[in-house]
Amino acid sequence: MEEKKLDLNSIIGFVLIFGILIWIMYQNKPSDATIAAEKAKKELVAKENANKAVATQAAATPAVVVAGDSTQLAQAQKKLGSFAYSATLPSAKEGFTTIENELVILKIANKGGYIVEATLKSFEKFKKGSGQLVELIKDNNANLNIQLQTNDNRTLNTKDLYFEPTLTKVGADQILSMKLKAGANEYLEYKYILKPNDYMVGFDLRSQGLNKVLNTAKPLDFEWSLKTYRNEKSISYEDRYTDIRYEYEEGKDNSTGLGNDAEDTPIKVSYIAFKQHFFSTILLTDKPFETSKLHSTKLVADETIDTVFTKQLKANVPLAFSNGEIDYKMSWYFGPSDYKTLKQYDKNLEKIIPLGWGIFGWINMFIFIPLFGFLSTTIGLSLGIAIIIFTILIKIAMSPITFKSFLSQAKMKVLRPEITELGEKFKKDAMKKQQETMKLYNKAGVNPMAGCIPALIQIPFMYASFQFFPSAFELRQKSFLWADDLSSFDAVAKLPFHIPLYGNHISLFPILAAIAIFFYMKMTSGDQQMAAPQQEGMPDMAKMMKYMIYISPVMMLIFFNSYGAGLSLYNFISNLITIGIMIVIKRYFIDSDKIHAQIQENKLKEPKKQGRFQQKLQEVMEQAEAQKAKDKKK
Repeated sequence: MEEKKLDLNSIIGFVLIFGILIWIMYQNKPSDATIAAEKAKKELVAKENANKAVATQAAATPAVVVAGDSTQLAQAQKKLGSFAYSATLPSAKEGFTTIENELVILKIANKGGYIVEATLKSFEKFKKGSGQLVELIKDNNANLNIQLQTNDNRTLNTKDLYFEPTLTKVGADQILSMKLKAGANEYLEYKYILKPNDYMVGFDLRSQGLNKVLNTAKPLDFEWSLKTYRNEKSISYEDRYTDIRYEYEEGKDNSTGLGNDAEDTPIKVSYIAFKQHFFSTILLTDKPFETSKLHSTKLVADETIDTVFTKQLKANVPLAFSNGEIDYKMSWYFGPSDYKTLKQYDKNLEKIIPLGWGIFGWINMFIFIPLFGFLSTTIGLSLGIAIIIFTILIKIAMSPITFKSFLSQAKMKVLRPEITELGEKFKKDAMKKQQETMKLYNKAGVNPMAGCIPALIQIPFMYASFQFFPSAFELRQKSFLWADDLSSFDAVAKLPFHIPLYGNHISLFPILAAIAIFFYMKMTSGDQQMAAPQQEGMPDMAKMMKYMIYISPVMMLIFFNSYGAGLSLYNFISNLITIGIMIVIKRYFIDSDKIHAQIQENKLKEPKKQGRFQQKLQEVMEQAEAQKAKDKKK
């Protein structure tokens, strides 16, 4: 009985132990997630081993199709030759890689290896608040291609071939390598390097191991083109400032011009800029292109019709081989056409901003840009107020010249009765009349050129302003009073029709500027007519001035209606200040009676020694008079 009991106890104990073991095993059973992870890990290892095997096999035999389709391989080799290898890679499909920093977003395609989208993150199209970012490249408006001539007499285009992307990071820099492969270690590489907070993108273009694949007897043909999108409100304004600009022969700069079809072929080119009004796409190279062919085609047929594109820009340059390989260190710039931003790169890129040639450019670079930058950036004034203060300072600086001009006019006005008397006295002898008039000027101490020279000095400043304001990026989408964008026209009314030359809108600042010009010319024309007596054989200046009083304001209305509001505001304030200065000078500084007394006093003194110009003029007139007398005798 005890023996049976023992056996029963043993059985119960065994069952309990077995149950405990089962329970422990159940508790330690891996979860579904763990099982899935293990399975994925095994599949990844298997895939890596398979890829290694494919890569090893491809290295030994370049033309191996991943899918194992020998027919597809044969077709690829027949069409692409050695570059059939690129068609065997997983990247041989419509794929894209995006890199971006705080300023730009760049999208690069596997097919062609070039940038198919370039978006500026800080700027909007057309107007502030439009919600549309400025996109310099999108929807196939740009193209980059290198024509490859192979040793087996094939002509291939990189835009049609697939590149293999590899994205890495070195510190904060993003580096995207795009390789067009002819084998495991034979390739053409585009390397894009994007740094933080930078519009400039490094672009290294090089080849490795292609000296046996490509025909290196002549350079490769590198073609870059861009169909420029309109980003601004004024079609005519943006079209006018869109062209190709370039630097060549170690520091010289030029542009293709603004014709419907403009072309140029500069040599030793160090950068090519596809410049739009306020944004640019620039290709720079450390090793200058030996030759180039640049072409611009106007796409705006009718400025009255809304348009998407402004110009088609193209550049063809040769890529020279060095020891059988291509090796160029280049860069892309995608950003604003802003003088200060471009100048920071120390690559002469600021020269693409059209500031005018010679003295006009110097005035803009050394006076207008620093002064306006100080007012708008350093002090932080609003752009409209900055333009007003800027104009006041320029006019105050020019006021001594204005005073000298008005003083000369006042002196000539006082002398006019005597000049008229000489005119009557020597009515039949123009040469004698001129001689006596010059003597009168000399005795009175009056220089007839003194009124012209100050006016001539002001002309470069006026012309410089016509270059400065349309190029001032700071004005873009900055509002003032009723103008929502000082870089474009300040339309206050839309017309239901289009007026030739004028447009289909009414801008208010040009109207104010035209009114100011009218009153300024009305106030000065009388003095100018009184100061400048009619010369025999010369046009009647009095009549011309009467016409100009009305013609100048009309011209201002017509041509400035589609110009930037900033320039019209400057002209309005400038003429307003000039009227004010003229009133003050006339009222407080110029006394006709005192001037007359001073002239009479000067007449009693010894005549001033004539200047070289006056002496030469006097000699010429005396010689002419002598010749005339001699001819009369004969």
